[in-house]
Order: sequence, then C-alpha cells, then structure tokens
Amino acid sequence: MSKEEAVKINIESGEDEGSEKEENKDIPEEKAGDDTKENKEAKACEDDTVKEDAPSDNAEKEAGDGAEKEAQDEPEKEGKKKHFGKKNKKDSRDEKIEQLEDRVKRQMAEFENFRKRTDKEKSQMFDMGAKSVIEKILPVIDNFERGLENVPEGCDEAFVSGMQMIYKQMTDEFEKLGVKPIEAVGQPFDPNFHNAVMQTESDEYESGTVAQELQKGYMYHDTLVRPSMVSVVS
Repeated sequence: MSKEEAVKINIESGEDEGSEKEENKDIPEEKAGDDTKENKEAKACEDDTVKEDAPSDNAEKEAGDGAEKEAQDEPEKEGKKKHFGKKNKKDSRDEKIEQLEDRVKRQMAEFENFRKRTDKEKSQMFDMGAKSVIEKILPVIDNFERGLENVPEGCDEAFVSGMQMIYKQMTDEFEKLGVKPIEAVGQPFDPNFHNAVMQTESDEYESGTVAQELQKGYMYHDTLVRPSMVSVVS
C-alpha cells in the first residue's frame, strides 16, 4: 500500500468520525429541544392549574369570611332583637304606669271637687237652717223691744230689769252667731235692705233718706234675713 492510499483512507475515516459526531450532537440537541418544549408545556399546565385553583381558594376564603361575619352578626342581631323587645316591653310598662297615674290624678281631682261641693252644700244647708231658725226667733225679739219701749208706769222695776237682761242676752247670742241689725235711720234708702211702707216729710233729713224705722231688719253674715220696714222722706 502506498502512502497516498493510506492518507486517503485516514481522511475518509476522519470524515466518517466527524459525521458521526455531528449526528450524535444533533440528537442531544433535538432531545434537549424536546425537553424544553415539554418543560414549557408542563409549566404552562401548572400555571393554568394554579390559576384555576386560585379563584377556588379566593372563593373559599370569601365563603369562610362570609360565614365568620354571619356568625359574628348573629349574636349582634339577637342582642338587638332582645334589646328592642325589652325596650318595647319597657315602653308598655311606662305607658301603663302613666295611665294608672293619670287615673289616680283624675280620681283625686274628682274627690277634691266632690269634697268642696259637699262642704259648700253643707254650709248652704246650715245657713238655710240657721236663717229659718233666726226668722222664727225675730218676732220674739220684736215683742221684747215693743214691751220694753212701752213699760207702764208703776210697773215693778225688778220685772222690767229682768226683761232687759233677757233681751240683752238674746241680742248678744245673735251677735255671736253672726246676726246683726241693719242700720236704717238716717241712711239713704236701699231697696236691697230697706222695705219702704210709707213716705213722710222731714226737715231733718233730705229726700230719699230713711226717716223712721218701723221694724228692724237683720243680716246673717252676708245673707239678708229680713229687710227693714221703714218710712222714707219724700
């Protein structure tokens, strides 16, 4: 074998080895490329699953938060309901108390009015009774006055003195009861207290003045028992 043939064989074997090496290099690169694609697809799937899981996690969190809020709000609502129920119950009690107080006040006012009315009626009845008794006793007083004014001469002085004492005692008791005679002589004629039965002429008194008293009139407190019977100057 010549040198040229040996060199040619070596060159060919070198080329074959190079082509094999290049083929071997291409295979890992393709595999590496395939691996990177698979890794990218796997990562994309993982991201999608993460993204899909994320809303579910958020929904679960929101559901959990909502349940916690509802659990927290339920005691507050129950407390408010109880509070409102107590308030309404308290208002009804207060309303009932006010009604009872108003009823008691009305009854007390009615009783006070009844007491005043009965006291007034009693006083009026007493005044009417006293007035009727006084009216019946006045003629006795009139007779005493007439008898003392016309005592005959030679009459027993002791008898006359006894009559005067009885008359004074009766007039004193009348004054204690509030019975007083009406002033008439020398007073202007007043139809509310004077009963004019005749007219007369007088130089002593002016016209319309009471000149003479024929019968005494009496007042019981502020009530007229009997008007004075008088003669008025014309």
